[in-house]
Amino acid sequence: MATTAAGAVRAERFWQKMAMGLALFIVFGFLQFALRGFVDPAKAPFWVHLHGVAMLAWLAVLIAQPTLVSRGNLALHRRLGWVGAGLALFIVCLTIFNRIASLELRRFPPFFTPPYFLVLTTVEALAFGAVVIWAIRRRRATDWHRRLMIGATIILLEPALGRILPMPLMIGWSDLPIALCQLAVVAIIARHDRRTFGHVHPATKAIAAIVVAVRITIYVLPMTPPVIALAERLAGS
Repeated sequence: MATTAAGAVRAERFWQKMAMGLALFIVFGFLQFALRGFVDPAKAPFWVHLHGVAMLAWLAVLIAQPTLVSRGNLALHRRLGWVGAGLALFIVCLTIFNRIASLELRRFPPFFTPPYFLVLTTVEALAFGAVVIWAIRRRRATDWHRRLMIGATIILLEPALGRILPMPLMIGWSDLPIALCQLAVVAIIARHDRRTFGHVHPATKAIAAIVVAVRITIYVLPMTPPVIALAERLAGS
């Protein structure tokens, strides 16, 4: 029994480290961008700050959940899980609102076209929400639940990556390096799977496939006439 408990704690530590690593990277991406003077937080609309607070709360929940499990506090883990589910829904809705409002105010990088800017985080937000719902449905299968929750957050790495990578130099092919960075994180989970199970877990493969599908969708969808028309109407073009 003691050996089993110790193994469970070690397993949770891996997911705790993954959550902390993702959180630190995302915070670093946004913080260094602001410190380099590329954005003035004081001039950002209140909903941008609200989105930032919501994302920080999500990252806090992501770190807290494996910590609670490792300490045996499953009751609080479950209650916090439902809080996280509501928070994820709020993030999806707020992200889409933020995107539309930014288009209407023309608050987007000049190297992005309005259709690409509209599709970019809208698709990511919807994919994030879908994976979180999937994770909640598989909450009793902890091997799936853990991987899907981390996978949902991997999808949200793009905004941080976009503030670290030289995006103006990668116009037209930026989805490729972003996908490779996200898949590199998935590869860390795959290595853990091989050490634990001797093979890559199906949930890890699913996350890799979703990452690729999201990047392809973001690349293709902005070229479709309905999206172009909608984005130009929102942007007042």
